[in-house]
Amino acid sequence: MGWLSKVFELNPSGLDWPRGVLFLDIALVPMIVFWAIGHEQYLLSALFGLLFSWLTDPGGSYGHRASHIVVFALIGAGLTALGFGIGGEAWGWLVLATFAVTLVASLGIAFGVHGFVAAMFLNVWFVVALALGFGLHQNARITSYTWAQVLAWTGGAALWIVMTFIAWLIRGRQDQPQSVAELPGEPSRRKLTRTMIMFAVVRALVMAGTVALAFGLNLSHGYWMTIAAMIALKPSLEQATLVSAQRLAGALIGAVAAALLLLVPASEHGLRLFAVEHGLEVVALVLYMHGVAIQVWNYALYSAALAMGTLILVDLPQPSDYAAEGYRVLWTICGVGIALLVMLLAGQLAKHTAKAPPQPA
Repeated sequence: MGWLSKVFELNPSGLDWPRGVLFLDIALVPMIVFWAIGHEQYLLSALFGLLFSWLTDPGGSYGHRASHIVVFALIGAGLTALGFGIGGEAWGWLVLATFAVTLVASLGIAFGVHGFVAAMFLNVWFVVALALGFGLHQNARITSYTWAQVLAWTGGAALWIVMTFIAWLIRGRQDQPQSVAELPGEPSRRKLTRTMIMFAVVRALVMAGTVALAFGLNLSHGYWMTIAAMIALKPSLEQATLVSAQRLAGALIGAVAAALLLLVPASEHGLRLFAVEHGLEVVALVLYMHGVAIQVWNYALYSAALAMGTLILVDLPQPSDYAAEGYRVLWTICGVGIALLVMLLAGQLAKHTAKAPPQPA
């Protein structure tokens, strides 16, 4: 019960409904656009481009904000092209790309805490893009073009830039605070230490290993293992344990709830199926809205909202069943377990190294 109270402990000051409603208002734009053109397979890329650009907005003068978001969007566009481009290739290329991207992202701490957070968002998106690209290559019924996915991601980021410009004009061209004030905003650079580099290498090896297991063994929805391990790996074992418990609880809640909702369209046909699918897309947006609003309120509930929304959007082209959701939960547990095991071994090694007597000159 003590652990449960920590996992679901609420931070009253972290609840921000106006921020969540604002995200919903903006996110309705790409949804309506993709509804109009009939290509909902690109909606997730646009939503992630919008959401992550929002979260990494550093605040300050408009020129400063726009330049940072543009750089972030361009890097994300490159990772989108890479993820969707190699999604249908041999799994060895997926492992190599994941190792390289994760290593570079983990070394982003050299650009300060805010730069590290932005790099982690890009790292998460690359893994999601890789998984989506792999799934779309396996689905002959859905046509997906890499350039269109890149355009969708870039469009989502550009939408946030446009919205910040309009808000800047309305508020008298004044400097604005960081979009999510609770996230780290430290701009100062850091010198890479041996510990930081070793953590980056270990993290990249863990990510590459989970990708090898997920795609090399062709595990059903195995990429959830990689995402769970990525989120669970933290600089300290104590922090990793709490975040992993919150991630696991959120994944369980999100997977079970998504399974129930995704069973609804399985028995529908024709116009009713069309209506149900579009209704579930709206539900996914509402879940993202709740995620934005409660991000700092409670990480477990935040994870549940994002997991549930993402599951709905990813699986709508092929209605899910209980087995698929069970696999997601299973691989999430495995990913968290792998991350905690690695952190435990790293902690023991660090203690052993600290206690080792100095070598004589």
